[in-house]
Amino acid sequence: MLKGLAITPPVLGRISIGKVVEKNGKRLPEKDDQFTITSQVQGKDGWLLHPLNDELRQSKDDKLRNIPVRLLFNEPELNFRADYTLFDRQSGRPLCVGNGETCRRVTQDGMQTLPCPSPDACPLAKGNACRPYGRLNVIIGDDDPLGSFVFRTTGFNSIRTLAARLHYFQAISGNRLACLPLELRLRGKSTRQSHGTPIFYVDLTVRGGMVMTEALQAANGLDAQRQAAGFDQAALDEAAQRGFGNGAFEDSEEDSGAIAEEFYPAEESQSPSPNTSQRSAKASLAEKLDAQAQRHTPPIDNHQGAHHAPAQAEGQ
Repeated sequence: MLKGLAITPPVLGRISIGKVVEKNGKRLPEKDDQFTITSQVQGKDGWLLHPLNDELRQSKDDKLRNIPVRLLFNEPELNFRADYTLFDRQSGRPLCVGNGETCRRVTQDGMQTLPCPSPDACPLAKGNACRPYGRLNVIIGDDDPLGSFVFRTTGFNSIRTLAARLHYFQAISGNRLACLPLELRLRGKSTRQSHGTPIFYVDLTVRGGMVMTEALQAANGLDAQRQAAGFDQAALDEAAQRGFGNGAFEDSEEDSGAIAEEFYPAEESQSPSPNTSQRSAKASLAEKLDAQAQRHTPPIDNHQGAHHAPAQAEGQ
């Protein structure tokens, strides 16, 4: 296995909210209030739509706000990774990835492990350069049991909601998270900071039309079928754990270009150079996210999904 290369689930496409449009010669994020599913093929106007983008709508004019999904792994952290990430604003490549205690940072002396004080206390994070960054991998359909679609977000509401849901579902299903019939659901709400304007975030729920007991029974049945067929979920989780741990960063070069276009539109300034170490903070990432969300910030999910923008998605 190549050192420094994260081995992640094969990505078949992307799930996002919004899109990138060209205005006055610049490609800028544009809000939306529905999901968009794109393929891995890029055309002159951006990523081409995946066939599932239309198949999942009841009619051509329906907005896609629910996506039936399954998860690849029983461990929540393998399905959904969330870190503080400082991106290069030009290339979209991650320069520093941390959890509020330690970070892996690209420096003039190569990759180093350093203390991570979180964005509030890190001078490199000025100008919103470092953000919480979450990646959720899900299975859509039955064509490829190991191929996934990825949803990327820097929104606090989506990150906190998805992380909580995954742990709750793992607990109540008896560690059968990968067998539960679930769905991604786009939710809207208004906050004091949004001045009454709806903001959107992503939730993970039991699949539409099912109650929890039905979903648990379905998970038990699928788990029994898989075990009878020799499907080793524990070994799959272990392999994924090794794959993620093998590399410092997981996004590909193509993904980085999409991240730069969405997270750092053309008018934003140049990225900082991460070459100084910082003091460690004791609070966990979840605690820091909670504190920051309660303390200030206008509504939060300002960037949802690679190469796509939010629909005032969780705020500015």
